[in-house]
Amino acid sequence: MKLRNLMIVVDDCAAAKEYYVNVFGLAVVTEVENNVILTEGLVLQNRSVWEEVMPSKVIAKNNMTELYFEENDIKAFTQKLLRLYPDTQMVTPLYEYPWGKKIVRFYDPFGNLIEVGTR
Repeated sequence: MKLRNLMIVVDDCAAAKEYYVNVFGLAVVTEVENNVILTEGLVLQNRSVWEEVMPSKVIAKNNMTELYFEENDIKAFTQKLLRLYPDTQMVTPLYEYPWGKKIVRFYDPFGNLIEVGTR
């Protein structure tokens, strides 16, 4: 068995696709109505499709999972993020652990938790 992809629920696949392409540099692998597969194995699915087959509603900002990305220049990344999406809700502002690793956490526009850390 293999883990093939990670799917997140979004309110608008077109807007989410634009967000993940612009902010993280991902590219579209394939796109089918209400579903988008991006590079790095990230799949976006419209909330309406998800809620048709799930017995419970989607809960945004539930902090049960996070997407984790790595970036060498995290300060420049954070500046780019806030320039492109100034309304981004920051969860953990740029923080440096005692051992030198730097991270930042925030929600995407759909309530999915994201962490970006230095390599």
